[in-house]
Amino acid sequence: MLRIIDARSHEPVDAAPARRGLTRVVVHAHGSDTTNLRVLLVGDLLVRALELGGTPVWALLTGGRRQAELRADAAALGMHPFEDSPDVGAGLGEAQAVHVVAEDGPLPDGVRIAVAPVAVDTPDHSDPAALRLALLTRHHSAPVRLERASLGDARDTLARWRTAVARWARQPSRPIPDDVRGRLRDAWEDDLDVPGVLDVLRHVETEPDLADGARFETYAYADRLLGLELTRDLGSPS
Repeated sequence: MLRIIDARSHEPVDAAPARRGLTRVVVHAHGSDTTNLRVLLVGDLLVRALELGGTPVWALLTGGRRQAELRADAAALGMHPFEDSPDVGAGLGEAQAVHVVAEDGPLPDGVRIAVAPVAVDTPDHSDPAALRLALLTRHHSAPVRLERASLGDARDTLARWRTAVARWARQPSRPIPDDVRGRLRDAWEDDLDVPGVLDVLRHVETEPDLADGARFETYAYADRLLGLELTRDLGSPS
């Protein structure tokens, strides 16, 4: 069961009702800067994690000006579309609502996920997937500093992983080991610990006793949460 730390109470709460009723995810993004983009990214991760657990989600975006720019940047980063939410108090009888806000953002009633700010030392966002990975390398409660070096590291990691996934895909498929699947789910169900998910992938990449077919299935499964297009290069020449 996915549990998140409520920024209001600082206590863990279930992100989905016990009966798998509809969960409303409301992202409050009041600008188009990189911090607001990170807020929307955390909303995207929350939607993905809930859906992986079988919970139906109503994804909403509320904010002020410049939402067209924010939505364009979000689409470039591979985020799911969010519906407009002019009245965030309206619901459809859902059993749970989770609000995703910036640390210094609005304080809506209900369960809240607070997202730490992003400091940008370089305007180079020319590789959206690298930007997405760079933002995922820190827990959403920790600030992120985007530098040319960190974006370069993310770009190199993506290139290496996509090449490896394409190579592993040419081997016979093997199931994801139960312990690996468990570690992935334990990470993202623990307050969306995406850096923990990335740590599992790094381990799987170099584990000598793991079949390449299992590595492929692990990366493809984790990418349903990460949204990094890790299988993009399947079928390309080595």
